[in-house]
Amino acid sequence: MYVLSFIGWLAVVIVNALSNILPFNGQTTGEISNRIPVLFTPAGYVFSIWSLIYVLAILWIYFQWKNRQNETPHTRKQLTLFLLSCIWNISWIFSWHYEYFLLSVIIMLAFLVTLILLYHTYPKTGNKWYEKMPISVYLGWISVATIANISYVLTYYEWSGWGLSDPLWTVIMMTIGAALALHIRYHEYDIAYPLVFIWAFIGIAVRNGFDELLVSTAALFLAAVILAGILFIKKKEK
Repeated sequence: MYVLSFIGWLAVVIVNALSNILPFNGQTTGEISNRIPVLFTPAGYVFSIWSLIYVLAILWIYFQWKNRQNETPHTRKQLTLFLLSCIWNISWIFSWHYEYFLLSVIIMLAFLVTLILLYHTYPKTGNKWYEKMPISVYLGWISVATIANISYVLTYYEWSGWGLSDPLWTVIMMTIGAALALHIRYHEYDIAYPLVFIWAFIGIAVRNGFDELLVSTAALFLAAVILAGILFIKKKEK
């Protein structure tokens, strides 16, 4: 499973690189994203987090292999779920580039569920940095990406929003995201996961700027709320 996990990671890196170098179907991931103005989409620089995710993922695989003599009952399950997440990652790229947008949402949700299952193979505390933290960052970003993916597809199909404006819906979705980040912070005593939301929300504020002041202000406010949660939520006493 260690070798398969590495192959899965390598395939993800290669496919994601080729999707922007070739690119697939004559369009890059960003070009498709920028085709429709979706207020939840962060500024382009925010997507550089993928580089961090890839580095953390290969370190995770390396330490899994290095500590193979001390395997836990969860090790094979963890490696299997990681390999499955690689399959979802690659599948999403192709569904997105070939504009099967509804399918892309289904794949993204499966991707998210897989990472949630992987995340919960670890205890809440007592993990070394190379164990749960890489999965926390990965899950945090896919949580953000799932909301962005759904937002894009709803906009693409011209969803009416039940009479609510796009900026208001964006604020609602960001509020849900912030609540999720604080939930994980409190119940899992996790810092990495909510930090990803801060990174994304600042990027949303940068992208929207003064053009969508409600969205930008809400994004910065919610980022500050999450930061306060990171700083002031303490480990629960048993």
